[in-house]
Amino acid sequence: MPPITALTRIEPIHLERLERQGIFTTGLLLEISATPTRRQTLGDQVDASTNDVLEWRDEAHLLNLPRLGPVEHDLFVQSRLAGVSRIRDLELDALESRLARAARELKVPAPEPGVVEVWWEQARTLEGE
Repeated sequence: MPPITALTRIEPIHLERLERQGIFTTGLLLEISATPTRRQTLGDQVDASTNDVLEWRDEAHLLNLPRLGPVEHDLFVQSRLAGVSRIRDLELDALESRLARAARELKVPAPEPGVVEVWWEQARTLEGE
């Protein structure tokens, strides 16, 4: 599980407060905030809104997609797709195109189309998260 420090849409003060709560990985964050009540409780504990917690969860889901490492995460951020909810809004060819463009901009290899399709399908399975 990636560390919560890999999240880009979280303020440093909230990272510190999450760590004080014992939440060091994105997997723990997803587990501890799995229901609306638990999201509200977590938000109250770290002085964040439930919308903040939902954004963190969205990116945590992205970071936990298969075969997604730091370089691939950078591609998604460069593509302005820092969460699975933004992936769900795209058709597969649009996602592939945006990631390929980001790879050119960052001068890194583009992900293989089959891998992008897996990410896209996985994002769709998280509908309603």
